[in-house]
Amino acid sequence: MPFGHPEITFDLFHQLYKSCSNWGRWGETDERGTLNHITPDVIRNAATLVRTGKAISLQLPLDGNGPQTGAFGRVNPVHQMAATGTDHLARTQTYSNDPLGWGFADDSLFLFLQGGTQWDALGHIFRDGVMYNGFSAGEVTSTGAKKGDVENFPTVVSRGILLDIPKVKGRTHLEPGEAIYPEDLDEACEKHGVQVQRGDVVLIRTGDMQARKNLPAWGGYSAGDAPGLSLTCATWLHEREVAAIATDTWGAEVRPNELPETFQPLHLIMLVSMGLLVGEIWQLDDLAADCAEDGTYEFLFVGPPLRIPGAVGSPLNPQVIK
Repeated sequence: MPFGHPEITFDLFHQLYKSCSNWGRWGETDERGTLNHITPDVIRNAATLVRTGKAISLQLPLDGNGPQTGAFGRVNPVHQMAATGTDHLARTQTYSNDPLGWGFADDSLFLFLQGGTQWDALGHIFRDGVMYNGFSAGEVTSTGAKKGDVENFPTVVSRGILLDIPKVKGRTHLEPGEAIYPEDLDEACEKHGVQVQRGDVVLIRTGDMQARKNLPAWGGYSAGDAPGLSLTCATWLHEREVAAIATDTWGAEVRPNELPETFQPLHLIMLVSMGLLVGEIWQLDDLAADCAEDGTYEFLFVGPPLRIPGAVGSPLNPQVIK
């Protein structure tokens, strides 16, 4: 454990899980969690950050070249053509004899909702049989989620900030297993000239995607060791009333996980206790380059999920507008 950081223990986990809880904060029926921090005033203020008219996508392409390797049954998207221009040229389509020469193309996409650039819904993670705000895990069945699904946040618009951790450290990327601590987030805020405000969407870049996306099988990016947030960042996120976070890693938190024999303990605090919206597998490299060029690390962020009734996650094409 690096000097000055508390020892990561089960007692610390239990303490953080309790102190960061938002259960009941917005009522016993609440399913929006920290998105309640995004008020109309927050959105109006975020809109004033649009000055140059630049728009930057943060989405990783949905194709067979993504990071999924079969872990947890997840595979990369499968894109299939149901009708093509070659069908049209071969005159094999239903309307091939149309007197106006009409033809068409059509296609389909099979994908895991958590397989690429995505949001985790609050019904995605459980602890001891419950999800955020005490709803039973039994509310998520083979027909979908009756509680905690993505339809509870049909739009996500707020101020966004980028914290480019490797840039602050003078490096290209963080190494697998390297934890990000609250003081790293504070240093990035200082170096980038931003202060976290209530309702912010905080984008945290590690450089992990850039370092591995061109390696065979993405160099173990999916489900493997990775840089990411330490458990000790929970209080930092809670006290600043952050609405959402997203990272360029597979699982947001540092892996190997800091508590032996546990899996993704910070997720239990962020999603189940805090009700925090969490995004993963975001392509932040283009944004990082633009922010480094113009020195502006705050912007209008627009990132609604797809409206998929009963879904516990959703792909999206998040947009930064500067």
